[in-house]
Amino acid sequence: MNRSAPADHRHVPVLLERVVEVLAPAVREPGSVVVDATLGLGGHAQALLDACPEATLVGIDRDAQARDAAGERLAAYGDRVRIVDAVYDELPEVLAGLGIGKVLGILFDLGVSSLQLDAAERGFAYRFDGPLDMRMDPSRGASAAQVLRDYDAAGLTRVLRDYGEERYAAKIARAIVAERERTPFETSGQLVELLTRVIPAAAQRSGGHPAKRTFQALRIEVNDELRVWERALPAALDALAVGGRIVVLSYHSLEDRITKTNLAAGARSSAPVGLPVELPEHRPYLKLLTRGAEEAGAAEQATNSRSASVRMRAAERIRDTSKGSR
Repeated sequence: MNRSAPADHRHVPVLLERVVEVLAPAVREPGSVVVDATLGLGGHAQALLDACPEATLVGIDRDAQARDAAGERLAAYGDRVRIVDAVYDELPEVLAGLGIGKVLGILFDLGVSSLQLDAAERGFAYRFDGPLDMRMDPSRGASAAQVLRDYDAAGLTRVLRDYGEERYAAKIARAIVAERERTPFETSGQLVELLTRVIPAAAQRSGGHPAKRTFQALRIEVNDELRVWERALPAALDALAVGGRIVVLSYHSLEDRITKTNLAAGARSSAPVGLPVELPEHRPYLKLLTRGAEEAGAAEQATNSRSASVRMRAAERIRDTSKGSR
């Protein structure tokens, strides 16, 4: 992709029509607020603003480059758009700071954005040789290079196994510890070379690029993505007004498991087993809008590789669970 091209030419939003189809019915009334909690380059946001001309949009992103690109793309919508520098688990603070109570739509498109993958200097992509950074906000936290320098073999094994589902996690971790004694890891090319050398050739032939799982694991660790998501999703559900809808696009089984668990819990009764009458406070407060997790169709997967691993789940709030509600 041409990194100098406008944002709308560099970014193909995943499941765009389906996301709009699910969220738009909830945010078409005047005064409706929809939150794109992972704004990125603003592709989903633009489609929602076009489909819901009476709505305003709050866009959240921790990546300054993404905010700048999205701001340029969405400038024509004027005061219908508010873009905020934050991590998506800070949603309650963002809404409070804007003087917004409950909202009627929330979108999370998790994982790494096209902008980040296409920038060699950000270190997210194994196909480029660049600094091993991988931070979505380069001003905060430890980089991937620092993780490779500071974690012991057990810590590296945990990261690669849990976040990358890497079969050879322990073997890779031992190789990293041995290699860094000679040369510190500073570039993605160094790490790719080691992974190509350490992972058995047979596994490389059948399992895709040898660096894919390690790079994913490091990115999740560097950005604390799963713990952030564990905090963000309940906060987002609390921010939904009755009739409001949430859509989540996940690209990793652990992200999707957190999503499934939270939405399923809200969609079933919390009444104790054996209770003769279900009290109002035990009734489900969510209605699931997808049957299981939806995937992108074959046509989209053929034209947008990022959509191949997407899992979409959605729900609607059907009951107020704030204190004093019935």
